[in-house]
Amino acid sequence: MIEGLSHMTFIVSDLERMSRILEGIFDAEEVYASGSATFSHSPEKFFLIGDIWVAIMKGTPLPATSYNHIAFKIPEKDFDRYRARIEALGLELLPPRPRVEGEGRSLYFYDDDNHLFELHTGTLKERLRRYAAGSKPT
Repeated sequence: MIEGLSHMTFIVSDLERMSRILEGIFDAEEVYASGSATFSHSPEKFFLIGDIWVAIMKGTPLPATSYNHIAFKIPEKDFDRYRARIEALGLELLPPRPRVEGEGRSLYFYDDDNHLFELHTGTLKERLRRYAAGSKPT
């Protein structure tokens, strides 16, 4: 039986740059850095974002961008604050996708290695309730 999410690992070209992104946007707390004691495939760092374990490992970045992404929940009141954090780090912020009212707002951005992140204000319950209400207004 699955107990929950264990961790996420991102392969990155620059551990220090990704550390600044995780700490600067997500308030991530670094809890481990392998340094010269590499136990895995390559040098790595571990972070906590809330109670989520996020690992980064040095390696070859993704060859292209895609819509595969990880989304983190943020409060609506902090939306503009997170946008400012993304912009301050010089990351590619995508235009918002069309949404129906009631499903929340999102900030989509790529890191330097083509990983797509989303900061979303809505919940699954809210989105399902909105989708059950009917089609997109014309």
